[in-house]
Amino acid sequence: IDWRRTFITTDVNPYYDSFVCWQFRKLREAKKIDFGKRYTIYSPKDGQPCMDHDRSSGEGVAPQEYTLIKLKVLDPKPKVLANITKPIYLVAATLRPETMYGQTNCYLHPDIKYSVFYANPDESEVFVATARAARNMSYQGMTAENGVVHYVDGLERVAGSELLGAALKGPMTKYERIYALPMLTVKDDKGTGVVTSVPSDAPDDYAALCDLKRKKAFREKYGIKDEMVIPFEPIPIIQIPEYGNLAAVFMCEKLKVESQNERDKLEEAKKEVYLKGFYDGVGVFWNFLI
Repeated sequence: IDWRRTFITTDVNPYYDSFVCWQFRKLREAKKIDFGKRYTIYSPKDGQPCMDHDRSSGEGVAPQEYTLIKLKVLDPKPKVLANITKPIYLVAATLRPETMYGQTNCYLHPDIKYSVFYANPDESEVFVATARAARNMSYQGMTAENGVVHYVDGLERVAGSELLGAALKGPMTKYERIYALPMLTVKDDKGTGVVTSVPSDAPDDYAALCDLKRKKAFREKYGIKDEMVIPFEPIPIIQIPEYGNLAAVFMCEKLKVESQNERDKLEEAKKEVYLKGFYDGVGVFWNFLI
């Protein structure tokens, strides 16, 4: 790179800056470009995008796209949600929406605080997610006012433990009713704080499900009934050479994972399963589409 010939669109180089501005004006006049929203790092304080050179830290950070999975809360609702008449959804963020055929439950952290807020421009639904996620959604046209979250009165912050055991309708899974279960490794600074569980191909999900099945005291601690856990088995959705159609189960058994707290083993299992699944996996769930 010949750095002597670099050009910067700031006051440092007013001539080049003026040229770029002129070019954009011409393109807009020709209706080749238009003003609108795009995914970017945004500063609510300044009311504008916050690019790499604007940040004192966090250079290189880029937007992460997730798909939201709407898990409808069924009756009987958790006590804390009982007075809400609009449809309620726990919204899970996932990078792999194609695996939703394999859902067996969803996970919440008992100690994380979740927000219950009105979603959509007409506020026709109620979402449950972390406050951080709710704020992000409010800047993406998912609330009535841009950048404003309207919480359900009194439910700005609700402990995950108050939502555990909720019956849910998961899209695409063969199970008519799945449940919100405790997972101690869920993070509140990633995604929505709601994790949809696909134990066939996610080692973390499988390890947490096994913990709940094996440890009755763990279930009782959070008020989880046997019928919310015991009947649910991993659903084969992806065939991977050498790993079979339950790759997470295969790797957890191979590495002798005995708890969701064995982070090093689970990280290794996840890396292997995701890598092999991405390059060599073949879907085997097409019968659900018929």
